[in-house]
Amino acid sequence: MSRIGKKPVVVPKGVTVTLSGNEIKVKGPKGELAAGLHPNIEMKTENGEVVFARPNDFKENRSLHGLMRALLQNMVVGVTEGYSKTLDIVGVGYKVEQKGTNLLMNLGYSHPIYFIPPAGITVQATTPTQVVISGIDKQLVGQVAAKLRSFKEPEPYKGKGIKYSTEQLRRKAGKTAGK
Repeated sequence: MSRIGKKPVVVPKGVTVTLSGNEIKVKGPKGELAAGLHPNIEMKTENGEVVFARPNDFKENRSLHGLMRALLQNMVVGVTEGYSKTLDIVGVGYKVEQKGTNLLMNLGYSHPIYFIPPAGITVQATTPTQVVISGIDKQLVGQVAAKLRSFKEPEPYKGKGIKYSTEQLRRKAGKTAGK
C-alpha cells in the first residue's frame, strides 16, 4: 500500500472539493484550482476528508495512487495558504526592477530581459537583487521560478547568476598559477 496514497487529505473549513466526471475542483478563499482524476483511481469524500483507492496493485496504479493524493493536497494548500519561491540575483550590475506587474532584468547581456508572468502568478521585486514569485498553483509557481532562473543560471566559480534563496551552490577553485 502506498504510504502517501493511503493518508487522507484533510479539507479545512472554507474549502470545497467536488468531483464532476473525471475532474477534481477545489475552491477556497484564495481561488479555484482543477485537475483531472485518472480513471483507475477512485475518490471518496467522508467526514471532511478525501480518501483515494486503487483497484489493484499493478505498478502504474500504485504510483497513480500517491500522485492523485499529492496533487489534491497541493491544491488544498494552494487555495488556503498559497505558494511562493524566492530568487536571489548575484553579480555586479545584475538587477531587477518592477514595471507594473512585470519584471525588467539586467543580467549582463547586451539587452535587458522583460518578463511577463502568466495569469495567476504574481512576481515582486522586493529588492533590486531579490524576486518573490507567488501563486496558488504549486506547479506553475515552480515552473515560473525555473524559467526566471534559466535566464542566467549560477556559474560555479563566482556564483554569479540567478539562484533559489535556499539553494547551496558548489563552488569550484579557480586557476592556479603556473610556476
